[in-house]
Amino acid sequence: MENGIGTALVLEGGGFRGMFTAGILDVLMEHGIYGFSSAWGVSAGAINAASFRSRQIGRTMRIMLAFRDDRRFMSLSSLAKTGDLAGGEFLYGDVQNDLDPCDLETFNANPMPFFAVASDIVFGSAAYLPTNHFPEDVANVRASASMPAVSRVVEIDGHRYLDGGTTDAIPFGVALGLEGEAEVEGYEPVRRALVVVTQDRGYVKSGNSEGMAIRSHRYDGYPYYLEALRTRGERYNAQRARLWEHEAAGDCLVMAPEKPVEVKVNEHAGAPLLDLYLQGRHLAEARLDEVRAFMAED
Repeated sequence: MENGIGTALVLEGGGFRGMFTAGILDVLMEHGIYGFSSAWGVSAGAINAASFRSRQIGRTMRIMLAFRDDRRFMSLSSLAKTGDLAGGEFLYGDVQNDLDPCDLETFNANPMPFFAVASDIVFGSAAYLPTNHFPEDVANVRASASMPAVSRVVEIDGHRYLDGGTTDAIPFGVALGLEGEAEVEGYEPVRRALVVVTQDRGYVKSGNSEGMAIRSHRYDGYPYYLEALRTRGERYNAQRARLWEHEAAGDCLVMAPEKPVEVKVNEHAGAPLLDLYLQGRHLAEARLDEVRAFMAED
């Protein structure tokens, strides 16, 4: 069956590398480019997608810059006190509701389906959590962004979740309904996807990047999740190779940093964060006509 019309928005995570994505999305919003049929956000990508759905220009950038060195936001102090490197109650409570609140009215009225991608640690597989109403669905974003080894497991409706990057870091395949991908209940795959990745095109993920989570022995009772951790690098590199193929075929329009990203997942310096945000802005501004043409192909 032929896929439905429309363009999905797919956003990779990467902690503070999400500043690149924030720059791109702010430019799209400034130019009124909202017409996506769905949004798929992983980890920091889910945080970015939430601000895009609520149409709040600059919100993700403000949060990352304003609280980058706040111990409640992302620090070893937060990990020791709360069990989360990124302070969950602070980010999804104080910031979300008071310090830089989400526009709940706009978020909840937006008809664009939004899926926060998390990892179900019992099954070691990706979960695509419909996230269309705040504050009820805020936990979905928290689950998507809860990094292994440095976050508490997030329990939702009897399921146990952590960061979606382990199981489906760039979920364009699900959005397009590609062969071998999961089917998401109630979702009709579309023909195209605008995909934002947060590593440059030459990046290759090492095979031992999940070593800390494995060595922590916190997940020894979850063998399928341990296997997902062990194989993440290989699967991630294969996923990116598949993405370039679909970009060449015209199914995907990919925006990637034009040089290696040196910003750390838990970066605290403001200058590199602002520079990465501006890189995203400049790339989006240069490719606006391309984005408009891509989205108008139906």
